[in-house]
Amino acid sequence: MIKKYLFYLFRWQLSTPILALVLWALRGYNDWFVTVIANLLGGLIFFWVDRIIFKVEYRNPLWEIKDDIVCVNCGKICKGYRLVKTSNYDRLNDKHPEFRCETCSEEKIKQLNDRGIIV
Repeated sequence: MIKKYLFYLFRWQLSTPILALVLWALRGYNDWFVTVIANLLGGLIFFWVDRIIFKVEYRNPLWEIKDDIVCVNCGKICKGYRLVKTSNYDRLNDKHPEFRCETCSEEKIKQLNDRGIIV
């Protein structure tokens, strides 16, 4: 996290020359107007850089757990587990989520690992 923060501070300093150039180029106009234009230009440029800096990486899998589900594999009524997201697997917007009992969930994870879908 500290590395990301230091990179962000460096990125923040990169906006200084852009702001200075806009302020210099529009020096005859109202200060408030020029400041707004400079910030809009900086936002247009650095929005894309900030998306890269703050991109979320899923190192740990995201799970959804519910009580009293019917396992999609074996039909057992129990606590259900559903793998939602990892770095190579995304079921965040799944309209029909499939919950599995602990045993069937472990088997599904093994299948996904064997196919190289999740690591």
